Amino acid sequence: MNLEKVIFGFFILLALTLNFGFFLGEFDNPDHHNVYELFAALLVSLIATVLKFGERTQIGAVLLASSLVADLQLIAAAVLWGAAMSLSEVGMTSAVMASIVSLSGGALLANLASVTILIVETVGMHR
Repeated sequence: MNLEKVIFGFFILLALTLNFGFFLGEFDNPDHHNVYELFAALLVSLIATVLKFGERTQIGAVLLASSLVADLQLIAAAVLWGAAMSLSEVGMTSAVMASIVSLSGGALLANLASVTILIVETVGMHR
């Protein structure tokens, strides 16, 4: 067992599960989505991206691209959340929450692609 690959897989799976946890719930209900869970999903996704910088294969490039997409979507969701809470006079509305959850849903798809590629690569290594 390679400890580096364990840590790599751990952060990829943790990014997916944290993002899924934030995504679950009524789409436009702010009570069903926790800001700390979004922050944790973003932080772990950024760590997973940094871990992917060392991959020099074509699959590694696709993994990095999918992780960058997830990071971009989660950063946009966090910025939107911050703008709604600090800059808007209305505060968090159901429409803004729906946009934030939509962005995290896009990041969830990118994380799902990363995990799928990682599993396919892992299965292919044993042949």
